[in-house]
Amino acid sequence: MMKLGEIQKLKIDKKVEFGVYLTDGEEKVLLPKKQVPENASIGDELSVFVYKDSKDRLIATTNTPGITVGQLGVLSVLQVNKIGAFLDWGLEKDLLLPFKEMVGRPEEGDEILVRAYIDKSNRLCASQKGIYELLSQKPPYAVGDEVEARIYEFGHDYGTFVALEDRYSAMIPRHEDVSKYKIGDVLMVRITGIKEDGKCDVTIRDKAYIQMDEDAEALLDLIDSYAGVLPFTEKASPEVIKRETGLSKAAFKRAIGRLYKERKISLNEGKIRRI
Repeated sequence: MMKLGEIQKLKIDKKVEFGVYLTDGEEKVLLPKKQVPENASIGDELSVFVYKDSKDRLIATTNTPGITVGQLGVLSVLQVNKIGAFLDWGLEKDLLLPFKEMVGRPEEGDEILVRAYIDKSNRLCASQKGIYELLSQKPPYAVGDEVEARIYEFGHDYGTFVALEDRYSAMIPRHEDVSKYKIGDVLMVRITGIKEDGKCDVTIRDKAYIQMDEDAEALLDLIDSYAGVLPFTEKASPEVIKRETGLSKAAFKRAIGRLYKERKISLNEGKIRRI
């Protein structure tokens, strides 16, 4: 049976003025004339992708789409309207990402990780959901490696889910500040751990001894914004520290230690003061 949304080999069954009809032995589908290879003959086998045209009719193409059914791919958002977003997947008819299949709200020009599926109306569509299950969990990395990662979901209580090189599953811990990013953004991360099941833990922060300087400077700016007195110390709860500074408690304590050692702050009466 002919497979919608997949690349398959079909035989030329009949030539017509506007192309050729291909068959799998049971069904037929049109391959438009401009797609037909030169010197193609009846009985020849062609590798084609089967999808639906603007009139919802099955049609074949020799062009290779950005994704096929059950696969992941990074596609560009061409347009967003009242029914969803239309994505460029390399074919004449753009691929629809329905609103109900969105994670966040993609905008024109965004490049997002999606999968292709067939909906209840037998239409080819894209989805930003179900990405995790399709990512590989056997990464070719080691702890300390720096890798490109694309954000595909903000996991709230768990962290931020990213795809390493758009192929492997990983997560940025929830205490790291990703508020300036959005779905589809690509950033550099460092592998901090690889679990037995192959899942990676990553960080957007530099190694502690490098990051400490940056954190310390940012903390001085924050103290200045409080008129030189920070109304809490490293003894505050992790939630308060995260909310006020964007740092984990450990990173906050390292930055405070650096500033105290350099005699740029004093610690007394439950407050941090700029010297």
